[in-house]
Amino acid sequence: MSTGQMTITFALVAAATAATRFLPYVLFPEGRKVPAVVMYLGKVLGPAVFGMLVVYCLRNVDMASPSHGIPELIACLVTVALYVWKRNMVLPMAGGTLCYMILLHTVF
Repeated sequence: MSTGQMTITFALVAAATAATRFLPYVLFPEGRKVPAVVMYLGKVLGPAVFGMLVVYCLRNVDMASPSHGIPELIACLVTVALYVWKRNMVLPMAGGTLCYMILLHTVF
């Protein structure tokens, strides 16, 4: 890739990133009411994305393997427990991932 192409690519990526950051403030200024469809999407998209993430992460679990999916099950339980305990999304994701990696590389 030439220097000109890299410059154009960088400029396009920067413009797209800036647009996604500033566009909500332009479309929904502070005094204006947010449309009902946007409020609905704000409520349902978070859980839907995490549901898809769970399916994606567990799609290749082989119950016939020597571990029988036990590390995945324990990591999922740790993730759910951390979420119920703290009601935070970052801690369960990090804790579940850490638990799975520890189980995978030490126990199983």
